[in-house]
Amino acid sequence: MIDGLKNINKIPELQKRILYSLLMLGVYRVGAHIPTPGIDTAALMAYFEQAKGSLLGLFDMFAGGALSNLSVFALGIMPYISASIIIQLLTVAIPHLERLSKEGEAGRRKITQYTRYGTVGLSIIQGFGISVGLENMAGPTGVSIVLQPGWGFRLMTVLTLTAGTAFLMWLGEQITEKGIGNGISLIIFAGIVCRGPEAIINTFRLLSTGEMGFFLIIILIVMMLSVIGVIVFVESGQRRIPVQYAKRVVGRKVYGGQSTHLPLKVNTAGVIPPIFASSIIMFPATIANFVPHPWMKAVADALIPGRIGYEILYVGFIVFFCYFYTAVTFNPTDVAENMRKYGGYVPGIRPGKKTAEYIDDVLTRLTFSGAVYVSAVCVLPSILIAYFNVPFYFGGTALLIVVGVALDTAGQLETHLLTRQYEGFLKKGKIARRR
Repeated sequence: MIDGLKNINKIPELQKRILYSLLMLGVYRVGAHIPTPGIDTAALMAYFEQAKGSLLGLFDMFAGGALSNLSVFALGIMPYISASIIIQLLTVAIPHLERLSKEGEAGRRKITQYTRYGTVGLSIIQGFGISVGLENMAGPTGVSIVLQPGWGFRLMTVLTLTAGTAFLMWLGEQITEKGIGNGISLIIFAGIVCRGPEAIINTFRLLSTGEMGFFLIIILIVMMLSVIGVIVFVESGQRRIPVQYAKRVVGRKVYGGQSTHLPLKVNTAGVIPPIFASSIIMFPATIANFVPHPWMKAVADALIPGRIGYEILYVGFIVFFCYFYTAVTFNPTDVAENMRKYGGYVPGIRPGKKTAEYIDDVLTRLTFSGAVYVSAVCVLPSILIAYFNVPFYFGGTALLIVVGVALDTAGQLETHLLTRQYEGFLKKGKIARRR
């Protein structure tokens, strides 16, 4: 790994990409501390202290603490993710969007434009709901959170939060294009990681006051390391389908005849399912937490992490998006057809339709295993908070996103090094080959 880091200094383009990504993430963290005008920040933070362990606490974790002080980035990147989900679902149902998805780069740009419009629309709706809800909220001492309620505050809040989300959307796209790694995932990654020192300090504070025992902390550390190990192991796991290529004679040369394999990841969807599932649940739950209506209050209470209704809904969305995202990104029919064109076949399986059915069957079983694994990892935080009084969102969703994004970014760095004939982070380029 040390040699791999040294090799980065030999590639100016890669250095620029890394520095650009770090600079953009630094801009994001600065913006997360710029408050929205008209808010009593101390009263709002005191209110969020009471909301720890609830869905608002989870939302604040994804926003990197931007929601607890209602910064300009309080909505985070979740409206963009929600808009992406809606557009992808509509692509299956609307023929026009389906045609655009098959038109290459031009179609992709058009769909991206629709996603941006959807992001702005969802941000306006969420921003208005939050502004109305804040006007009816007060801190633990009874101090009103909003200094001057009214339409002026509402319009200012909607404009500020929508502009902040639009800027974050642009920031993520710029990181993806000019930096290293997936910009949207890195923004969520940075929001989670930046809360780590605070969580560690709170844990030691609870240890010093006797609210948590030393033995329990040791168990949590061992559990955290075990979860990280399981995530790395499963994320790197593959099911290799053997593929044989027949010999072809073209002129005086003989092509093919070699044996290879088709790698299928255990978790093809990666960290997308928990992010999508959280985004879907957070949208109505955020509105419900801020709107003072009995029915909306009942919805907010039902969507508290640890409640059976929330966990069932969360796991259901994770399983759905595991299958949905895998179906969107991997087409067994196209893979089988490309294999047939180049003389490839799976031993014992007829080329063409039968091969596509075989790959689809293997992929379906793998996706089910991956969905079970992701669901099990993501419900861990709620169990720890409900039964062990853990003071932060340890493990689960946060660890899955952090480790998954770190592996993906390391894989891209590995690819950049190997394409320029430098040794990567691991010997023989294991990360790049697995991914």
